[in-house]
Amino acid sequence: MRLSMHNWMRPEPLTETLARLARWGYDGVELASEPRTTDVETTRRQLAEHGIECAGTLALFLGGRDLLHEDSYIREAGLTYLLETITLTAELGGSFVTIPGTVGKVTPSAAPEVEWSWLVDALSVARDHAATAGVRLAIEPLNRFETHLINRADQALALAATVGGDTGVCLDIFHMCIEETDWAAAIRETGSLLANFHVAENNRMPPGQGSVDWERLLRELAGIGYDGWLSVEFMPAMDRSPAGLLQMAEAGSDEGLSAGMRKWIVDHGSGVLPDETYDLFVKNSAENLRRHLDKA
Repeated sequence: MRLSMHNWMRPEPLTETLARLARWGYDGVELASEPRTTDVETTRRQLAEHGIECAGTLALFLGGRDLLHEDSYIREAGLTYLLETITLTAELGGSFVTIPGTVGKVTPSAAPEVEWSWLVDALSVARDHAATAGVRLAIEPLNRFETHLINRADQALALAATVGGDTGVCLDIFHMCIEETDWAAAIRETGSLLANFHVAENNRMPPGQGSVDWERLLRELAGIGYDGWLSVEFMPAMDRSPAGLLQMAEAGSDEGLSAGMRKWIVDHGSGVLPDETYDLFVKNSAENLRRHLDKA
C-alpha cells in the first residue's frame, strides 16, 4: 500500500501541493478532475519534477454535473465530464477514477428504479471508455448527509456488479464509520473489487486525531490482498463557536475558488485551514499511517 492525498481540500497551485507531498514522503496524488482547465503537459512535468505519481482522479459532481438530475441535458453534461475525466486520468498515468454521488444532494430527483437506471446507463458508457483507456472506475459510497443514493459498501457493490466489466469500489473509512454496521466486514465483502481507499478519522480529522483503529484497519486491507493507494482526505469541520480549536477561513472568502469549488467545500461543512496547520496535518497523516503500516 502506498500513500496518496487529495488536492481538492486546499485551493493552491498544484506545484505547491506536490512540493508539500514530496516533502512529507507521499508517493502519489489523487487529483480533483477539471479536464478542461488542466494542461496535461504542464501537469505531467510538475508531477515528474516532484517525484509524485498521479494515483488517479476524483470526479467532482457539482454545478451542472449530475448523473441523477431530472434534466436529461444536465445528466448528459455529467456523463461528458466523466468521460473527459477518464481520458485525463489515462493521460496523466492514473489508474482509477473515484466516482462519488453529487455532494450536497440529499433528496432524489425521481423514483428509485428510475435513478438507478440513469446511473447504470451512464456508468455503462463510462465503463467501456475506461476499459479502452486502461482506467478503473471506483464507485464511492458517501454518507447519507452528503448524498442520497449510494451510502454503503453493499450498495456500491450492487451497482458495480450491474455495471459490470472491471468496475470497482472506493471505500472511505470516514463514511464507513457513519453508515456501516461493521466496517471490517464491509472491507472483506468488497475484496478484490476495492480499487481505492480514502483515509480520514471518524471525525474527518487527520489520521491519529480520532478513534479509528488504524492498525486493525490496515490489517483488514492487507487481509483482502489490497496493495493499492491510501488516499488521505481529512476535512476538519468549520467551527464557529467559542469552543473552536482550529482557525479556518470561510471558503467563500477565497477569491481564487470557483463557485463550484466553494460550494463543494461548504457542502462538506468545512473551510480553508492556515498554511502552517494544513502542512502539519499533511505531515502527521503520513507519519501516523506509515507507523501503523509498519506494525500491520
